[in-house]
Amino acid sequence: MLAIAFILSVALTPIAAWPIYVLLLALAMAVAIVSELGVVYALKRALLALPFALAALPSLFTTPGTTLFSWQVGPWLLTATQPGLQRLLSVMLKSWISMQAAILLTATTRFPDLLVAMRAVYVPRLLVAVFGLMWRYLFVLVDEAIRLIRARDARSGSPTGRGGRTVMWRARVTGGMAGNLFLRGYERSERIYAAMAARGYDGHVRSFPLPPLNAGQIVTLLGGLITLGALTWLGVWLW
Repeated sequence: MLAIAFILSVALTPIAAWPIYVLLLALAMAVAIVSELGVVYALKRALLALPFALAALPSLFTTPGTTLFSWQVGPWLLTATQPGLQRLLSVMLKSWISMQAAILLTATTRFPDLLVAMRAVYVPRLLVAVFGLMWRYLFVLVDEAIRLIRARDARSGSPTGRGGRTVMWRARVTGGMAGNLFLRGYERSERIYAAMAARGYDGHVRSFPLPPLNAGQIVTLLGGLITLGALTWLGVWLW
């Protein structure tokens, strides 16, 4: 819940509220240090969000304000503005900070515990069941892919497993392997569902009741929510 609240707080922080961004980033880094993952762990992996944040690049040229520079692209004149630059940098920074929270959550919490947390925040049971089955049988699909690659290498005339032919031929072989993997995965899922139905599966995954929160967890939850709420209010009030 704290991770969701953190991401929501980052999203609600106003554009160009740089001091609040720094405080949120420091909070994420403090959690990384306490969890013994290290600061570099989350900082490097969170860079994955930056290419997707570039979807906000048009805001650099569509937001009205003080002109920074103009760029002639064919018949169009693109004019970058200062508010547009602030919006773009804010979106990229907020995406980067939010990704750090998600990375820290998945790196410090076991996947079964994440499923329990989803149930606690009332995520639909069917969706939780799909996530659980996907995670459980993802390794089966990986094993099928490894077997296909091993079979290809065993039938290849080259030590590198490429067969020594053209790129188009290798692409055709790879496409056939992908189709074969899909068919194998589909057939395996049918057998798994038949086995589950034979054991009484009716679409609902039974699990133990949710464990109650202890005093330490309640204090941590309330302290985190109050801190995030104060940062969000400060950002809205000052900007």
